[in-house]
Amino acid sequence: MKERVDEDWALVSAAQEGSGSAWAALVARYESRIYNQALRLTGNPSDAVDLVQEVLLGVYRNLKRFRGDAKFSTWVFRIVHNKSVDLLRRSAHATGASDSEDIIASLPAGESCEPDAQLTSTQRNARIQAMLAALPVEQRLVVELKVFQSLTFEEIAELQGISDNTAKTRFYSALKRLQKLISVSEEDHELS
Repeated sequence: MKERVDEDWALVSAAQEGSGSAWAALVARYESRIYNQALRLTGNPSDAVDLVQEVLLGVYRNLKRFRGDAKFSTWVFRIVHNKSVDLLRRSAHATGASDSEDIIASLPAGESCEPDAQLTSTQRNARIQAMLAALPVEQRLVVELKVFQSLTFEEIAELQGISDNTAKTRFYSALKRLQKLISVSEEDHELS
């Protein structure tokens, strides 16, 4: 982990000095992680792509302001978080509610080329996306940061401007809600 932080800092320093290859390396390092987080938070591939572009543009424009007070990844994912929250709020405001119906026509099917395996994987991913979309935004963000970005509760708290205990409460409340959703989903699946 420390090695990655050191590599990030070297790339950031070079990019701040104008190195195009260092910037390209940072983009290559973070682009898919940004997309995956945006997709899990929005549940919409098109919105996720738009967020990636918005985030990378924001990072590029503000790179000279990055002083290294936090890890680069923390700084980047704070931008992802803020832009995702803005998008979700705009979307909820525009539609009157958060719409999770367009879940994943384009989720990756996984490693297998077998049609049955692809279908199973796609269905499982769609169920996971639907369950995550059913969480309140605050809980979904904490799950994203903890599970998919592997941040500590302290890092999540710093990123969201909340206390460690609030981050933990949101995370465990989300897990409890997800557990109920999984139980209901399994019952529905057994009945069909």
